[in-house]
Amino acid sequence: MRPVRLMKVFVTRRIPPEGRAALARAADCEVEQWDSDEPIPAKELERGVAGAHGLLCLLSDHVDKRLLDAAGANLKVISTMSVGVDHLALEEIKKRGIRVGYTPDVLTDATAELAMSLLLTTCRRLPEAIKEVRNGGWTSWKPLWMCGYGLTQSTVGIIGLGRIGQAIARRLKPFGIQRFLYTGRQPRPQEAAEFQAEFVSTPKLAAESDFIIVACSLTPATKGLCNKDFFQQMKTTAVFINISRGDVVNQDDLYEALASGQIAAAGLDVTTPEPLPTDHPLLTLKNCVILPHIGSATYGTRNTMSLLAANNLLAGLRGEPMPSELKL
Repeated sequence: MRPVRLMKVFVTRRIPPEGRAALARAADCEVEQWDSDEPIPAKELERGVAGAHGLLCLLSDHVDKRLLDAAGANLKVISTMSVGVDHLALEEIKKRGIRVGYTPDVLTDATAELAMSLLLTTCRRLPEAIKEVRNGGWTSWKPLWMCGYGLTQSTVGIIGLGRIGQAIARRLKPFGIQRFLYTGRQPRPQEAAEFQAEFVSTPKLAAESDFIIVACSLTPATKGLCNKDFFQQMKTTAVFINISRGDVVNQDDLYEALASGQIAAAGLDVTTPEPLPTDHPLLTLKNCVILPHIGSATYGTRNTMSLLAANNLLAGLRGEPMPSELKL
């Protein structure tokens, strides 16, 4: 009896236990993992993926033509532990007939919660307030000291009313938002009805919103969308939040808008690059809150993401329908 040939799987990072366990149970796979929480060096990634049938990667791993060439003809499945796929060379992957799995839906709630946290932290100036307590700046109660901006009766503009955009709007409704605006590739009347949200142009959304939340995908159309012209159209009292991808924003233009008082404040969970260098000008500003891309960072969500990524990979390798396949 001929021995069963195992399929080689390469995992680019330590992943949470549920996904790791699912791969360990796969008797038809030989799994190799980069055993670190830090990103795998490019040369190690090329070495690890050589001859692999399946690749489980993260959003920080750039899967380009060079890496696909290094992998060779065996590679049949790429499973990314992310909802975003801008790190994958999709046209090249499609050309080679490689299937792609990703992890939508499972991180929607966690990311929406983080967006709310970041919005409230930014508009109510919480990092500044905490610093004042610690450095002795809190001397007495003062009528206008540490005042920020409230959500009640405000206009909120959401760029990208997809799963996450809708989840954010759903959480904002109880705060007494007066008006929701949204923009995107096309109107979404069915989804917008729940919030009585109005589809408008990007300039109109910029000009009329008190709070702007970017929740769109990174595409050629959205890259650099929030630039100097965009910020100049915003109210001087407006607060800008980005939880999508760093490249949607021109960060030099954002810095100028914040430093000059063109807009009131910004909160970012995503930047370009990631991590943001510690000497970046945005980090010198009191009115800019920056988080290290933790939108989906709850124990439950990350475990669920890892399990879905593992199941996508295994299903693809076995020629079965994936739980979440990206149609190319």
